[in-house]
Amino acid sequence: MEKRNKIIYWVATALLAIGMLQSGIFAVLRTKQWVDLVGGLGYPLYFLTILGIWKILGVIAILIPRFKLLKEWAYAGFFFAMTGALASHLAFGDYSIKGLIGPFFQTVFIVLSWYFRPADRKITSVN
Repeated sequence: MEKRNKIIYWVATALLAIGMLQSGIFAVLRTKQWVDLVGGLGYPLYFLTILGIWKILGVIAILIPRFKLLKEWAYAGFFFAMTGALASHLAFGDYSIKGLIGPFFQTVFIVLSWYFRPADRKITSVN
């Protein structure tokens, strides 16, 4: 069971990291695809820079050893960003597969990576 959990953790974490890093870089670079996507939802373009930088920093926080509290914040930030993206698309009336599939699967990867993370990456309460 332990080996299965490690495999689930690393696959989900790798897919999460790749997706967030890629989208973070594209957001910072303000590629046409991201400008159209974010602008089309009514968000200002400076939002791309803020979100992109935080995504890149979040990937670093999740992948580096130690810093358990920082990892919790990164997972929470990713979760809020992706569920917010889903909500934004739905509120705007964008029910397209293209608009929903990325945030949906990233949310799944966030939850799996967070849930199956090894004990040395979790905050433990001390009584």
